Amino acid sequence: MTETPIAPEPILEPDLPIIDPHHHLWDLRLLLPHFPAPRHRFIETIVPVAHYTFDQFLADVQTGHNVIGTVFMECGAFYRAGASDAAKVVGEVEYVNGVAAQSASGLYGDLRMCAGIVGHADLMLGNEVAPVLERLQAAAPDRFRGIRFQGAWDADPEVLGVPIQKREGLYREAAFREGFAHLGKLGLTFDAWIVEPQLPDVIDLAHAFPDQPICLDHCGTPLGMASYTGKLHERFDIWRRNIRELARNENVTVKLGGLAMHNCAMPAQGPAAGIGSEDLAAMWRPYIETCIEAFGPHRAMFESNYPVDRWGATYPVLWNAFKRITRSASAEEKRSLYAGTAARFYGIGHILPTD
Repeated sequence: MTETPIAPEPILEPDLPIIDPHHHLWDLRLLLPHFPAPRHRFIETIVPVAHYTFDQFLADVQTGHNVIGTVFMECGAFYRAGASDAAKVVGEVEYVNGVAAQSASGLYGDLRMCAGIVGHADLMLGNEVAPVLERLQAAAPDRFRGIRFQGAWDADPEVLGVPIQKREGLYREAAFREGFAHLGKLGLTFDAWIVEPQLPDVIDLAHAFPDQPICLDHCGTPLGMASYTGKLHERFDIWRRNIRELARNENVTVKLGGLAMHNCAMPAQGPAAGIGSEDLAAMWRPYIETCIEAFGPHRAMFESNYPVDRWGATYPVLWNAFKRITRSASAEEKRSLYAGTAARFYGIGHILPTD
């Protein structure tokens, strides 16, 4: 796939501090040949960025917006070779903690990349997950903040495909919830990635654990491809109703982004299809404004979801689109949406600029 050339856009509000609370680092070049052939479309969307580590992400971050810090989100990368299935996940956190130290050296500017780290542990281990969580904390004691355990599933296998597709109702299973209960005991956050028809599963989870901080990734991932092609408008009211119900749970925060993924079809063509921030803002506005209205700025945070969202938007254009949507927001609201909420949720307030 090739990108459509697009003239650079002027950076909007270049001084506005941003914490990007959701990005990945990976090297998939050796893993891609092992994915089943023909590879699912979701895998094909990330092939152009199969190698995305410190240098590649730094180049994107330094394209004009005032990104002061980031939070790494687990993605199954750099697992420890030779370790057990339960313990191999520690390798990812060890690697990312090294990247964070590289950034914190100051050699690359004031950016604090990976100031917070969200790792992975198999919560289906139930009570047996406790020692794994403790090892993850020990691997990055100053930066490790929580766990993401994705539960994305859809009846249409073309939506996600192997190996992304999980199984139906994962967040409702007894073993999962037994493991999930250990997050609160250790003061850890939880990131939930599901697709839009599964929002009731997150609502039920939030009801069951009212004291556990939960972040819904990617606005709940509206779907506009495979059997959902052309159905974004048809399903919008269902999505909005569930978002409003989820927002009633004070322990839940939402990430505003992920809409440039192939799954959402906003845009339908990629990667980085040459669509400007005005058009992207028009596509995303109904979803982002609904989320902000439901959760409030203090429980909502913008995210890049890079490099996955590179499918639909370059890094500077993506943040320009967000800023167009919040053009009429107050300065206080913007402080929360672009940095404050992420700092509070992930406990990295120390990187915020002092007034």
